Amino acid sequence: MSAFILVDFDGTIVRQDATDLILERFAPPEWRVIEDDWAAGRIGSRECLARQIDLVRATEQDLDELIGELEIDPAFGDFAAQCRELGWEVVIGSDGLDRVVTRVLRRAGLDLPHVSNRLVAAGADRWRVEFPYFASACRSSSGTCKCAIAGRTMAPAVLIGDGRSDFCVAAEAHYVLAKGKLADYCRKTATRHIEIEGFADAIAVLPRLFGADTLLHAGGRRQITAEGLRQA
Repeated sequence: MSAFILVDFDGTIVRQDATDLILERFAPPEWRVIEDDWAAGRIGSRECLARQIDLVRATEQDLDELIGELEIDPAFGDFAAQCRELGWEVVIGSDGLDRVVTRVLRRAGLDLPHVSNRLVAAGADRWRVEFPYFASACRSSSGTCKCAIAGRTMAPAVLIGDGRSDFCVAAEAHYVLAKGKLADYCRKTATRHIEIEGFADAIAVLPRLFGADTLLHAGGRRQITAEGLRQA
């Protein structure tokens, strides 16, 4: 069976949230006030990110050195290889920054399609962000609408993610492999999901997932752990 796998980036493929690290290192404390407005629902993530990136003062070398510090999930390369062997399409959907995604993938020796916000130089140490994948109908007002990405395929859509930018699409995906804040959200909203700690779990789960539909029946909105599925 073919499958479309939508994978989050920050906190999922890499351990850290790269945008937060950039802001912590290269922006004045005002970025946290903007973050609070977003967390309280007063602004969407698109407006939040645009205003925050306007505060950043960093050279290209500054940014690239920080990007080089990001820790990649050690099993992600094997996961991508597994999907390729099975003929499954993997797309990275990020509400973060394209410069970060492309450089991390290059360092890992991976060539995968990715959809994200675009970081554009606006001076020697200034930046702005563009949103080529913004959708006006996006329910979470994200810069990158992950529902629009997942909605373009008829194959079973699997979401692997960890944070707020994944909440909306979690309700649309056939299967959700969740960690972090996404797992918390799925539990609170009774969204069916499988909890994972990283891509080592995903490698174990995915080949069996498409033969384990009875574990995810519509009437059974229950949490299933990766370990539980391995034992099923």
